[in-house]
Amino acid sequence: MSGESNIPAVAMVLAAGLGKRMRPITETMPKPLVRISGKTLLDWGLDSLAEVGVEKAVVNVHYLPDQIIEHVASRHAPRVKISDERDGLLDSAGGIVRARQELGADPFYIVNADTFWIDHGMPNLARLALAWDASRMDILLMLADLSQATGHSGGTDFLVEANGQLRRAAGSPDGLIYAGAAIIHPRMFEDAPEGPVSLNRYFDQAISAGRLFGMQMHGSWITVGTPEAIAPAEAAVKRALAGAQ
Repeated sequence: MSGESNIPAVAMVLAAGLGKRMRPITETMPKPLVRISGKTLLDWGLDSLAEVGVEKAVVNVHYLPDQIIEHVASRHAPRVKISDERDGLLDSAGGIVRARQELGADPFYIVNADTFWIDHGMPNLARLALAWDASRMDILLMLADLSQATGHSGGTDFLVEANGQLRRAAGSPDGLIYAGAAIIHPRMFEDAPEGPVSLNRYFDQAISAGRLFGMQMHGSWITVGTPEAIAPAEAAVKRALAGAQ
């Protein structure tokens, strides 16, 4: 895959979490509908997908699902297909396995609905598509360093080798953060059983096979974990948008 014409046509948007740390806001609304600078977290992600021409976004729902279903009902770019998980939380990879038929046989984007970013220059999702090479990669992660991040309270996730391969950072200050967006090949989920499972299991499988790669994003990455994180997130948006002009 190379060039914007080969950008994945389909994305999986992970929106089924409970958002417990966002209480009391999430007592009455699902976290993906929390607004930052006038736009829901979910729409930040969907707009990024629309900008690069993604045709269909599969959005999984579990907690207060009807609010999300109603919110996306009028959306056409990308066209939204709901993957219903109200019968039980499936975690990140389990949600993808449930939606396999809708995701198709080609590589697709994964986007978390509780983080977002402000691009600087070429859209990061387009850059990710340009970097994707299915002959060498099973998964390509978008990464951010600590200086690009607002609202991140943990350590780093991955170290990048000279050839772009990733290994676990174990919190190393030289590591990068998984920035909640990726391209993944559906062969990773062939014959996968349904049930709750984290994407981290698949990240580790790809590391073992030498097929997990990463690309550092350009711009600002924002995560909103608690109500107190909203104001810093909105300040970061304002700074990033001012710097992009």
